[in-house]
Amino acid sequence: MNYRKARQRMIDEHISGRGIRDLLVLAAMGRVEREKFVPSHIQEFAYSDRPLPIECEQTISQPYMVALMTEALELKGGEQVLEIGTGSGYAAAVLAEIADQVVSIERMTQLADHARTVLKELNYDNITVVAGDGTKGCAEFAPYDAIVVTAGGPQVPQSLRQQLKVGGRLVMPVGPTETFQTLVRVTRLEQEKFKQEDLCSVRFVPLLGEEGWSENQHENKSDPHL
Repeated sequence: MNYRKARQRMIDEHISGRGIRDLLVLAAMGRVEREKFVPSHIQEFAYSDRPLPIECEQTISQPYMVALMTEALELKGGEQVLEIGTGSGYAAAVLAEIADQVVSIERMTQLADHARTVLKELNYDNITVVAGDGTKGCAEFAPYDAIVVTAGGPQVPQSLRQQLKVGGRLVMPVGPTETFQTLVRVTRLEQEKFKQEDLCSVRFVPLLGEEGWSENQHENKSDPHL
């Protein structure tokens, strides 16, 4: 299979074809080899515009959603970015093609270890993968120019708000239930002043952790986002 042609077709039909216009995002999506982030037996589907199953009953993100969330961050290059929910490492790689440094947090140690290995093999030396509770962020490397959360929570965690630089943007699914959310963008205008915008309706896996959904509230661990 010619993955390069499949990747370009994905961009033409499902990324730029669905309205993504940021040239940095389009270029990043064109450079990241999505087939390296999916199990070998489903690599032929790597450039279909849908989530695919990975380890720990989780999914690799839909390419269009990765592009949409990355574009919403309005990156220009040179930023320090925090990602919550490493998963396969695919979205972190897209971010790393634009940003200077990416810190990615994954609550499942097995996924964090696997993503770390794949990213190292692909020479992404500007990504730091941390195993832990993403709802609390990563104060060690804060503040961040941008934060992206790839799971849906009942509200934006206060820890993440406080780790965002003034002028920085946070993109995250937020909603009253675990299975339906609104993708929002929060901009830190001043030290204690934030602006929130609703972008679109989405469906993501639940954000579990101290400042997200608790384990006993968790309804369905395998819901893929659309």
